[in-house]
Amino acid sequence: MDGIFLQQLINGLTLGAVYGLIAIGYTMVYGIIGMINFAHGEVYMISAYLSAITLALLAFFGLESFPLLILGTLLFTIFVTGMYGWVIERIAYKPLRNSTRLAPLISAIGMSLILQNYVQISQGARQQGVPTLLDGAFRFPIGEGFVQLTYTKVFILIAAFVGMGVLTYVIQHTRLGRMCRATQQDRKMASILGINTDRVISYVFVIGAAMAALAGVLITMNYGTFDFYAGFVIGIKAFTAAVLGGIGSLPGAMLGGLILGVAEAQFSGMVNTDYKDVFSFSLLVLILIFRPQGLLGRPQVAKV
Repeated sequence: MDGIFLQQLINGLTLGAVYGLIAIGYTMVYGIIGMINFAHGEVYMISAYLSAITLALLAFFGLESFPLLILGTLLFTIFVTGMYGWVIERIAYKPLRNSTRLAPLISAIGMSLILQNYVQISQGARQQGVPTLLDGAFRFPIGEGFVQLTYTKVFILIAAFVGMGVLTYVIQHTRLGRMCRATQQDRKMASILGINTDRVISYVFVIGAAMAALAGVLITMNYGTFDFYAGFVIGIKAFTAAVLGGIGSLPGAMLGGLILGVAEAQFSGMVNTDYKDVFSFSLLVLILIFRPQGLLGRPQVAKV
């Protein structure tokens, strides 16, 4: 039992770190414009396809070194996926900036469906896959069995936490971060003080898409398979993580992702893996009922 618990803890931390990366996109967009980007899951899905395409092209040209393969894949996937985030904001959100709150929501759902069908038509409906890039694992004896920590999971954990650390530094200690925080606190006042809030909002969409791209590369490395519908379920789970940690809170997104990943992995190992999605969505319902502001979020206070 201890071996199963520890193994699922490792699996859960790996999965939770990726949930946290995707949840950052939800929480940053909500924090700055007060709306949920429901096309964010599809942004992650597109990054998975981009990472597979990039890996295939680099391998075709004879590049076999893992550091160069993964670096080239990360740079290209993050750049192109960031552009997708920018386009989504320009098409689905900017024209509706001063409309009712329902209009951007419908627009985002429409953009989600467009991206799903675009990928299905261009890449096919069949499940795609990539080979394992990093073989090997650490094995630790526990009782009569052992706990396994693959090199891929080690890389995923390191890359995810480095990505979160870099983003935290940017938000807390750079000029762009100060502009983002000012726009989040009071968009009108930030505009009066000379901040181009429209540009800042576009930057936030690009940053969120870049974090989803990092998650897409890491999940593709870990599981090796994906399809055009992959963004829906994992997008809802990342949204659950953002709500759990406190929507609008960057540390909350990271914490919520880790908690959800560990809880889902333990449920799969101890109860039944067939119902892990039911467990995740039930958790979302319970959070919304009993603590809608999340663990690190603050209750909304109406401004008078």
